[in-house]
Amino acid sequence: MNSTKAKLIIFISGRGSNMQRIIEETKNGILKDIAEVVLVFSDKPEAPGLKIAQETGIETKSIAAKGKSRKEFNDEVMKLLENYEFDYIVLAGYMRILPAEFVRKYPKKIINIHPADTRLHQGLHGYEWAYKNGMKSTKITIHYVDEGMDTGEIIAQREVDLTGAKSLEEVEQRGLAVEHGFYAETIKKLVVGS
Repeated sequence: MNSTKAKLIIFISGRGSNMQRIIEETKNGILKDIAEVVLVFSDKPEAPGLKIAQETGIETKSIAAKGKSRKEFNDEVMKLLENYEFDYIVLAGYMRILPAEFVRKYPKKIINIHPADTRLHQGLHGYEWAYKNGMKSTKITIHYVDEGMDTGEIIAQREVDLTGAKSLEEVEQRGLAVEHGFYAETIKKLVVGS
């Protein structure tokens, strides 16, 4: 087994529940000997997930997007990343679209989790889409990020049973319950190459 752990940078914009689970898995779970989180980054300095990451001893950085042009913000983020060695950027509730030059700089290095089958629904509100359409199941998709919105190559998908779900909140809870373990498992497969 490769003795060097894969280095992950996690991008968040909010509470970071997927981030929290991935950190837990690198410390005591299925990612323990194969991956480590070297940085948690947010475009929102007030994101609650930053405090959670700090409490677990993970380095955090934030660059506020507010008041900057997209180019200024993206240039600052790319400059920040030059200070780190990493294998993957893991998007975990990061709510900004990455610019083309950023994606081109890190081909097959940026992964995202999306709460729908990306062939059927791209963009925001994946769970709302499933609920409004009365779907009996939906899929969580983990994919490489390309220059489109949720159009990158699919790495893995997992079904979420929505039978009998009575509210959007219930759909979201069922989805998140699947997301959390699934993201860590997929990262493990990427890192160990199986």
